[in-house]
Amino acid sequence: MRKIFAIMGILVVASLVLAACGGAATPAPSGGETVTVKETVVVTVVAPASPAVVAPTGYGVTLETVKARGKLICGVNSQVPGFGYVDANGNFSGFDVDYCRALAAAIFGDPTKVEFRPVTAAERFTALQSGEIDILSRNTTWTLVRDTELGGNFVHTTFYDGQGMMVPADSGITTLQDLEGGTICVQTGTTTELNLADVMASLGVSYTPAVFEDADSTFAAYSEGRCDAVTTDKSGLVARRTVLADPTAHVILDVTMSKEPLGPMVRHGDDQWFDIAQWTVFALFSAEEFGITSANVDEVKATATAPEVKRMLGVEGDLGLKLGLTNDWAYNIIKLVGNYEEVYNRNLGPDTPTYIPRGLNNLYINGGLLYAPPFR
Repeated sequence: MRKIFAIMGILVVASLVLAACGGAATPAPSGGETVTVKETVVVTVVAPASPAVVAPTGYGVTLETVKARGKLICGVNSQVPGFGYVDANGNFSGFDVDYCRALAAAIFGDPTKVEFRPVTAAERFTALQSGEIDILSRNTTWTLVRDTELGGNFVHTTFYDGQGMMVPADSGITTLQDLEGGTICVQTGTTTELNLADVMASLGVSYTPAVFEDADSTFAAYSEGRCDAVTTDKSGLVARRTVLADPTAHVILDVTMSKEPLGPMVRHGDDQWFDIAQWTVFALFSAEEFGITSANVDEVKATATAPEVKRMLGVEGDLGLKLGLTNDWAYNIIKLVGNYEEVYNRNLGPDTPTYIPRGLNNLYINGGLLYAPPFR
């Protein structure tokens, strides 16, 4: 911009000089009269055109692929009740599983148009990078290394957790220091394994890690008495304790070893897909905040007067189109899957075997960390 003004200044000065030169008296060819000739120099300055907005390479590819396929492929856990679990009949359930259903509802208006692909902790990132799955929704912790080196982007956190430790109730173990010289079962390829090493080193506690490939093997070894304790996210400990032979024979220590923000993850390079995955989370949050449930969403849609609610439900505006979806995308999520509270209570609420008090996973207006940007 400064260069343009400089050029304009030079041209204006030049025009003045030319005008001055052109305005000099010119002797008349005869008769002794003087004729003054004035020249006007017109300077046209053309400003550079605004650069065109170009979508980055890969933008929109995932949504096109999912629509053409006719279903979403979601990488999930199959071994953690309450989050990602498959029963004897092959039916998937859980908090993370329901997020996949919400995303399918946003895209297709049908929460059943999703294939659940079980992935282990060790193979989950490769499955996402290779395109085997469209999104990972499998109790995965957001870390800097994972955010930068694994070719993925974390969507907003859906569950705030922390690592814990479970021991036999009759072991006499009440603190991490009591595990000095003991053996601890832990799953490989997880932040759990790394956190365990960090925390025990900081406490000066020596221990032997018994490392296993998946959750089933880890907890099987613990239940067989092959280790003195088992560690994973507290939510996972609560969930896995419910399927032990005698859940009351095991206690979770009153200690939090780490911060574990858990949430979905998508591949780098497709911002549209990231936006869709992100705003699916925000639709669940906002629906709870606005008091919109699967039971009353039709009534709210028909009678709403609040502008933000009308925009979110597609009554006004074109927010859905901006995401590449239909304008009733959020309505479909709420109608077919529910709001965040409904999803939480269905899988982790007080009437479930995997009950976990909401704590940090409350809305910000209730003392928690859940907060959605405005729908505008």
